[in-house]
Amino acid sequence: MTYIVQKFGGTSVADLDRIKHVATKVREEVSKGNKVAVVVSAMAGETNKLTDWANKLGGSKPNAEHDVIVSSGEQVTSGLLALYLNNIGINARSWMAWQMPFMTDDTFTKARITEIDATELKVSLDQNFVAVIPGFQGVTNNKRITTLGRGGSDTTAVALAAALSAERCDIYTDVDGVYTTDPRIVSKAQKIDAVTYEEMLEMASQGAKVLQTRSVALAMLHNVRLQVLSTFENKPGTLVLNEEEILEHETVTGIAYSPDEAKVTLRRVGDKPGVAASVFGSLAKASINVDMIVQNVSEDGKATDITFTINQTDRERASEVLHNLKDEIGFCDLIADQNVAKISVIGVGMRSQPGVATTMFRTLGEKGINIEVISTSEIKVSVLIASEYTELAVRALHTAFDLDLN
Repeated sequence: MTYIVQKFGGTSVADLDRIKHVATKVREEVSKGNKVAVVVSAMAGETNKLTDWANKLGGSKPNAEHDVIVSSGEQVTSGLLALYLNNIGINARSWMAWQMPFMTDDTFTKARITEIDATELKVSLDQNFVAVIPGFQGVTNNKRITTLGRGGSDTTAVALAAALSAERCDIYTDVDGVYTTDPRIVSKAQKIDAVTYEEMLEMASQGAKVLQTRSVALAMLHNVRLQVLSTFENKPGTLVLNEEEILEHETVTGIAYSPDEAKVTLRRVGDKPGVAASVFGSLAKASINVDMIVQNVSEDGKATDITFTINQTDRERASEVLHNLKDEIGFCDLIADQNVAKISVIGVGMRSQPGVATTMFRTLGEKGINIEVISTSEIKVSVLIASEYTELAVRALHTAFDLDLN
């Protein structure tokens, strides 16, 4: 018995006509004899509207009522799709998070999945009912609604696929696959037929918007085969697979960029053991993810500057956390800069091919682009640059690494 999970994003369900179109995609999968669970996002723009309403009445601080409001967009979409599927002769029902249940912790607005009990859901699927599930939402042990953070519907879909031991999780979106870079910036960008979990994880975490980072990490952990494809075109998509399933690897698979970075610098921090742990431990407790980190010790060896990057949405909260620790840490000043962008060169082929960083740095230097921060991993080199040079950097690197479509 084959279970398939389909996930449709906000642009795919943006209005009633598009929901009807999604229903045809579901019907195609059902006609193949598969047991289908569908995860849906809110209609395009709906989550932003609901978030704005919640913030205006209750402020932006995370709380349970905020999640009740913001999660309602997906609930509406799931009901509408289930309603229409039944109307065209396909047995379907909606499942809210509390009905499965889809359990999370109580970190409101950024909840982590703790358990999915798919027992009743499987019974329904095995009776040939399509399950339509609102993405993005969960429920705590205290029966409070939570949300998984932006892009959380991808995470819902992958987690559900893992719980069902599904053959595949299809992520339908407004693009027809994963590209070597953003085609809106580089017209010669190429669609990638297959990409490894590691590469996709790096691309997602470095700014590629096709898949959400947590969903890729979850897919890699549970070996869930992913397919990214278009809701609106009948074209082959991009498969996300284990490295062993891909015969040959390019040195560089893609160029990613993230315009949503903020650079934070703590000036003249006391150079003593435990300071870094205090800084980054406090940020972690506030659920603030830190990415690139650089530490420069002063000439006299008594103080240091600590520079790191975070998401722009966390900038104010990070400043608040760190200012509360000013006496303990002993820094002189905190400087936050949002006019930066992170550019990353990614590819598993880097493991066996030297010279990638050299080519990257030389290319940026030839374009007069200054590098502010550098970080590397086994399959990635990232740099932080002034945001005004983002598109120039992406185009130049895409050409330098022979990724342009001939």
